[in-house]
Amino acid sequence: MSEHLDRLERRIASREARIGIVGLGYVGLPLAVEFGNAGFRVLGIDVDPAKVANVRAGRSHVEDVPASAVRRLVRGRKLAAQDHYRGCGKLDAIVIAVPTPLRKTKDPDVSYIVAALEEIAREIRPGQLVILESTTYPGTTEEVLRPKLESRGLRAGKDFFLAFSPERVDPGNAVYTTRTTPKIVGGSTPACARIAALLYRQAIEKVHTVSSTEAAEMIKLLENTFRAVNIGLVNEIALMCEVLGLDVWEVIDGAATKPFGFMRFYPGPGIGGHCIPLDPHYLSWKLKTLNYYAKFIELAAEINGNMPAVVVRRAAQALNERKKSVAGSRIFVLGAAYKRDIGDLRESPALDVMRLLHERGAKVSFHDPYAKQVRLDGGSVKKVTPLRAEALRRSDLVIVVTDHSAYDYDWVVRNARMVLDTRNATKKVRSGRGKIRRL
Repeated sequence: MSEHLDRLERRIASREARIGIVGLGYVGLPLAVEFGNAGFRVLGIDVDPAKVANVRAGRSHVEDVPASAVRRLVRGRKLAAQDHYRGCGKLDAIVIAVPTPLRKTKDPDVSYIVAALEEIAREIRPGQLVILESTTYPGTTEEVLRPKLESRGLRAGKDFFLAFSPERVDPGNAVYTTRTTPKIVGGSTPACARIAALLYRQAIEKVHTVSSTEAAEMIKLLENTFRAVNIGLVNEIALMCEVLGLDVWEVIDGAATKPFGFMRFYPGPGIGGHCIPLDPHYLSWKLKTLNYYAKFIELAAEINGNMPAVVVRRAAQALNERKKSVAGSRIFVLGAAYKRDIGDLRESPALDVMRLLHERGAKVSFHDPYAKQVRLDGGSVKKVTPLRAEALRRSDLVIVVTDHSAYDYDWVVRNARMVLDTRNATKKVRSGRGKIRRL
C-alpha cells in the first residue's frame, strides 16, 4: 500500500477528508448534502454566483434538497460554497459534476469538464482523489482527464487517484435518492477504484465496483439507452395502434399482466430531461469514430424526437372534429416540465409542442404548478396562465402534456371543451369521457 493511499484511506475513514464538489446543480448539491450529512466538510464550487449565494444563505435551488438541510450544514460548517477554484489543492477528494450537453451536431460537448479540469490540474497534489460523475462517452476519463492531471509529472494510481462514478439522479423520486441509489465506481487502477469506493461508502448505502472507468462510463449509457430505445418502441406501438384503431393503453395494461419477460414503458409527447434525450448520442458518437453505426439509438431518437409533431397532428384532428383549424384556435397546454411533479424544463417535449402549435398559428397558453415561464426556441418567453375554469372553458382544446399529480383531471375535463391526453392522466375520470382524445 502506498503512503498516499494509506493516508487518504485514514482521512476518509475518520471523516477528516475535505471533499470538493464541482457543480452545484441537480447532481452536485444533493451529493454535497449527503457527504455533509455523513460528517465530512464539503466545499461546493460553481461558476454560477447565484447558486453559490443560495448555498451560503442556506437556500436550496434543487427541488429534491430541502432548504433546511442546506441551512443546517452551512450553520454547522459542514458545507461551504465558492465561485472559484482557489484552494482546491487543499481538498482530499474532488468530484466533478458539471453539465455535458450536446452540440447542435449531436456531438458531445465536454467543454465544462475540460474547464473544470484545467483549474483542478493547476493545484493537483499527491494524495488527492479526483472523480468524474458527469455523463460522457466511454474513454473520457482515460483520454481527457488522466493526461491532463498527469501533465505535471504525477501518476494516477500512485501519486493521485482517478475514478469515474456515473450520477444516477432521478428528480422527484422520493424512494431512490442519492443516498439509496446504488453507486457504480470504476477506477483508472485497482487502487483508484478502491479509494473511490471507500469514499462513496461513507455516504451511499451500496457501492458496486467495476473493472475500469470505461466500463463505468458504458454502464451509465446503457441504462439510459435502454430507456430511450424502449420508449421509442412503445411510441411506435402507439402509432401502430392509432392506425389499427386500438387503444395503446389497454394493450400495454394487458401485456403487463404477463409476470415475466415484459416491462412496462409508456408512450408520450416525447422525452426530456438531461439524460435520456442526450446520453445515447454520446455512445452513438463514440461508435461513429470507430466506424460503427448504432442503428437502435438513431432510430429511437428519430421516433422520440418526432412525438411532439405527432401531438400537434392529433391536436389538429381533434379540432377538425369541431370544424376548427389549428390556426386561430385557443389551445391550453397543461404541464411544461419534462416529467411529473418537478419543475425541470430541460429538453421538455412540452416546449416543442408549444412552439409547433405557435408556428401553425394557434393562440397557445400554458400552466405548470412548478414553472412561472418558459422560453421557446427563438427566444420568445411565455408566462404561465393561472389554472381557472374560465381559462379552460374559453380554450378550444386542452392538451395534457405533463401529468402532474396536482391536477384534478375530473375538474379539467368537466370545464374543458375537449381534452387531448398524451399521458393517460384522465384514465380514472368519471364523467365527460366523450370530450377526451388520447395519444
